[in-house]
Amino acid sequence: MSLTLRTISREQHLAYIQSLPAASHCQVPAWADVKSEWRSENLGWFDAHGQLVGAGLVLYRQLPKVKRYLAYLPEGPVINWYAPNLDDWLQPMLAHLKRQGAFSVKMGPPVVIRRWDAGAIKSGIQDPDVKRLRDVEATHIEPRAFEVSDRLRKMGWQQAEDGGAGFGDVQPRYVFQVPLANRSLDEVLKGFNQLWRRNIKKAEKAGVEVVQGGYHDLEEWQRLYEITAVRDRFRPRPLSYFQRMWTVLNNEDPNRMRLYFARHNGVNLSAATMLVVGGHVWYSYGASDNIGREVRPSNAMQWRMLRDAYAMGATVYDLRGISDSLDETDHLFGLIQFKVGTGGEAVEYIGEWDFPLNKLLHKALDIYMSRR
Repeated sequence: MSLTLRTISREQHLAYIQSLPAASHCQVPAWADVKSEWRSENLGWFDAHGQLVGAGLVLYRQLPKVKRYLAYLPEGPVINWYAPNLDDWLQPMLAHLKRQGAFSVKMGPPVVIRRWDAGAIKSGIQDPDVKRLRDVEATHIEPRAFEVSDRLRKMGWQQAEDGGAGFGDVQPRYVFQVPLANRSLDEVLKGFNQLWRRNIKKAEKAGVEVVQGGYHDLEEWQRLYEITAVRDRFRPRPLSYFQRMWTVLNNEDPNRMRLYFARHNGVNLSAATMLVVGGHVWYSYGASDNIGREVRPSNAMQWRMLRDAYAMGATVYDLRGISDSLDETDHLFGLIQFKVGTGGEAVEYIGEWDFPLNKLLHKALDIYMSRR
């Protein structure tokens, strides 16, 4: 199969994404506007008949003081990863990016390698000898994903170091998903653990109300998000980031980004942003106040978001990143514990991969990033 690669328009790129059952929100054309500090390009792969058969959003980040770039395809490109001729897809891309001045390429193939259902994770948590998800036998293994990894290594791609916890990658390697395809909402709710179901009931009884917000509510979102940042000790993104995200994503597709609030007696206690691409729905950012936790606003909000995703015809509700630590003393353990209560599954992708086009500059970037 002969493939040609060239720059495409945003319209062509968007039409291609819309023709698919789903794709990562990091690969829609408008994501380039969210990441406005990067230069961007839309790439298209064409078959012998001139048909568009793959697309990729590339973000270019300039190296300080040099006119050379890191080319990054977050959770992409969107191509046939299981094609026997993977070289024919990736070699033209590398050649093109090199011509564009890239010294290194980073990509995140959207290829799942393992899945663990809630039962497997719970038994792992209960076993004192198990410290990591990878020590637990996976419920499902995708043999073709191992072939993809082998092919990439043979081509000279290097697996990005993930520091062991899966959070070193720029995009999470481990995520938590609730599958919705071919399940009734009742079945989904039955999959929740007792504590989650109890908390959803508790919120209902207390009169917690979950509402959708709009652009004008982003300031209230920011208030809750900054409270969360202080409590969980992370650096919050500015309000302007969420305003830009809302504007550019919803200009591209009016249903791309949503905002939810859980409130009690008229006071907003928790909030979340949701992203939608085809049948894939993500819970993207979450925030909550230090008060009102006893009425379980977060559980109520997640259940509403999941129901809305289901009503949209989503096949998966994605709770995004988790670490692979099952150690109760780990500061990220609470995250997996909260998410596993939804009865979904932990999913491992094959991670991010680097191709140094200029080894010296690639090394310099590594040093620069490690000092930041």
